[in-house]
Amino acid sequence: MSNYLKIVYFVALCLAIGFFSGKITQTGVQFWYPDLKKPFFNPPSWVFAPVWTLLYIAMGVAAGLVWQQLDKKSELVKKALFMFVIQLALNALWSYLFFGLQNILLAFIEIILLLLVIYETYFLFKQIHKKAGYLMLPYLFWVGFATILTGSIYWLNR
Repeated sequence: MSNYLKIVYFVALCLAIGFFSGKITQTGVQFWYPDLKKPFFNPPSWVFAPVWTLLYIAMGVAAGLVWQQLDKKSELVKKALFMFVIQLALNALWSYLFFGLQNILLAFIEIILLLLVIYETYFLFKQIHKKAGYLMLPYLFWVGFATILTGSIYWLNR
């Protein structure tokens, strides 16, 4: 598979996960989320879709760049891509826990785990391809912010 197609593959995968997570989120955003108490730093709803779209694209490019190094660093690349898939699954799970089940505490616990797995993914990506690591940083920071936001929403609504 060409290097270009490896990137396209992972970008498509990330955007698909984002699409399905968005579907889970829609009902909660319309009927449950507006009634929650939120901290002063809660972004307006319109911010989330464009930010997540850009993050999913950057994540996909990063994973594609790592995949391109499979012949050179086979074991490390396999471990890194495994962690990438785990964090992607945890990313989708958060939407289900928070918006689908409306379980803020469980979502908060899960997002802490997600943040740790993203950091490990970033650390592995950086060892394989520096630009891939850098492409994961905005995602790491955004999920760090989302962790604080989730914890704050839990605290305000317990």
